[in-house]
Amino acid sequence: MISHLPIDYTDIRRVEGPLLVVAGVDGVGWDEDAEILLDNNGVRHGVVLERDRDLAVIQVLEGTAGIATTGTAVRFLGHPMRIGVGEAWLGRVCSGRGTPLDGGPPIFGDAFADVNGAPLNPTARDTPSDAILTGISAIDALTTLVRGQKLPIFSVGGLPHLELATQIAAQAHAGGEPFAVVFAGMGITHTDADAVRDALEERAASGELALFLNTADDPVIERIVTPRVALTVAEHLAFATHRHVLVVMADMTAYCEAVRQVSAARGEMPGRRGYPGYLYSDLASIYERCGRIRGRNGSVTEVPVLTMPGGDITHPVPDLTGYITEGQLVLSPELHTAGIYPPIEPLASLSRLMRRGAGPGRTRDDHLELAAQLVALLAKARDVRELTELLGEAALSQTDRFYLRFADEFNRRFMNQGVNESRTLDDTLTRAWAVTSVLPRRELTMLSADVLDAHYHPDPTEPPS
Repeated sequence: MISHLPIDYTDIRRVEGPLLVVAGVDGVGWDEDAEILLDNNGVRHGVVLERDRDLAVIQVLEGTAGIATTGTAVRFLGHPMRIGVGEAWLGRVCSGRGTPLDGGPPIFGDAFADVNGAPLNPTARDTPSDAILTGISAIDALTTLVRGQKLPIFSVGGLPHLELATQIAAQAHAGGEPFAVVFAGMGITHTDADAVRDALEERAASGELALFLNTADDPVIERIVTPRVALTVAEHLAFATHRHVLVVMADMTAYCEAVRQVSAARGEMPGRRGYPGYLYSDLASIYERCGRIRGRNGSVTEVPVLTMPGGDITHPVPDLTGYITEGQLVLSPELHTAGIYPPIEPLASLSRLMRRGAGPGRTRDDHLELAAQLVALLAKARDVRELTELLGEAALSQTDRFYLRFADEFNRRFMNQGVNESRTLDDTLTRAWAVTSVLPRRELTMLSADVLDAHYHPDPTEPPS
């Protein structure tokens, strides 16, 4: 970045939406931090988006309402937007750009870091391994979250995705190793923000949580900064203080809408559905900031939440997210209507790194075999259910009836759990064996004999083999 003496530029050419255009600038670079000095002695903050000859385009984080072209000055600070990083963020509740909302003092940190960050160097990346347990059976058993992974939640409007994200943030742990959670709420309502604060109060009091809340009526530009501030804090906690850090970001669709609004204000050529053509690289600049570094104990794990407009998984936000991330948790309106919480659809959900975090030496020896068998049994049970709808129950065999019973028991005893209910992995796998044992042993073809001998207890109403 070019260094220069601070100069106040007063030739404001245009104020439009979240953007301000100032003329006569010299020695100013992209992403440079700026202060907007108002005629009432107020100060707002901005970031340089573009530079063209002597013109600079600045996005104002607090919005441009009340800013006039006269009586306003811009001061460029000679460096990108930075925040103080350190353990002082833990236990605090802040706005999307790091301003305290809990009545406490400003957070200065132990050092300063550029909020734009950078993806981890591929040559320094270590393979994600070991599990982060969430206390939620459908995740821990079937789509295990791995330290250093990015595993998004795909949802639609009206489903309890925020409740699920908050529950994950409240219950997740790294098996006794140093752990912290950074929660970034983007474009949420004040009611939801209050609910998140209440649900995470205990974790915040224990000094394991940094909470950033950008509400729907906050400036749209702040929404673009929020995940970057959260990840900057998380990276320092992970790689400087050697913690395993879980970053929960809800809702990435609101973030992408903010990117689209700023792009439109800049007059850029729109791409698919009005989003800018660089949306993929923009999302990648956020998602790729997680992982593990070879030789260091800490890790950054991301759980972004996104709502699919109209349930369309081909919408640009879930579509591009799916290309970058390592699996997905898909929420089902049908399960939600049936009263199942969390309404995670097991056959549509996937953790591509599950084998690196589960199984012998990591969770339990029977974990991976049992998870694969559960998914196979559930797929068979769905086929039987469809057959029942076509031909009626009279056409079913005795074994088919046991598959229907398995599906009902799977939803009731395994999938369904309370919003505040946290299950140990042993409890989760015990429940999985209980519902699996509804079926005769001959149907459990993906489980080894040793594992079956150790854990399978046939239902007393099982038909003879």
